[in-house]
Amino acid sequence: MERLRKELLRRTEQVAPALTGHQFVSHDTGLAPLGVPLPYTEEDERALHVSARRPAAKPRREGVVGHRLQERRPARWKVQGVPIEHPARLWRQAGSLWQLDDLVAAGDFLVLPRRRLATIEELRREVEYAGDVTGGVLTRALDEIRVGAETAEETYLRLLLTRNGLPHPELNIDLRTPEGRFVARLDLAYPRYRVAVEHDGRTHAFDENQFARDADRWDDIRALGWRHVRILSHHLRPDEGVAVAKVREALIERGWRPDLR
Repeated sequence: MERLRKELLRRTEQVAPALTGHQFVSHDTGLAPLGVPLPYTEEDERALHVSARRPAAKPRREGVVGHRLQERRPARWKVQGVPIEHPARLWRQAGSLWQLDDLVAAGDFLVLPRRRLATIEELRREVEYAGDVTGGVLTRALDEIRVGAETAEETYLRLLLTRNGLPHPELNIDLRTPEGRFVARLDLAYPRYRVAVEHDGRTHAFDENQFARDADRWDDIRALGWRHVRILSHHLRPDEGVAVAKVREALIERGWRPDLR
């Protein structure tokens, strides 16, 4: 997936100088230069989308998927030399191409305050102004976007847990000792039950020093009385129910019951 993203960015940067003043990179292609997580695909390459707004003509160029969008006031951005529109518009455009969970992950990315790319209200206003897509997927996505998610993996795990009847976790909270010393940033946390859930992609598994620091951090979390649940890839695939069961077991052990949602 990272190779496909890099290849898409390379092609986008190549075509950008040839675009006319009316044309801009759109849909998920426009989200890519912003760093927005792109959905998994089995295709050999990602489509490159370029749009123009009426009354300008539909872009026609080899290797490009052209779109002619409704006329409206410009809201142009430029990222890495690539002309795009406001991220809220791009997110809405991606709604015609993406599945629900991918739109939620993209929305979580955009509304994270430290990125300052969009707000939930801007996403909502864009859908209200330009309309939802077939099936109302954007409206459904808006109901599940949360401020605070820092990675797509955290978003997908949160959606998995809550859709299987578990309570909504707090996102990326700082855990400190009673003296105020920082211990860890918890991906998904249930402070009431002192249960911390972490999506562990094992990106540090081959860095011996980092792995040692991670192990010490896990010990520190447990020393403060928290139940630490690490979710690895084999807990999600082929049976994601394994991950749900691990978190449910930890919550029940700490006093949660299904009627306490």
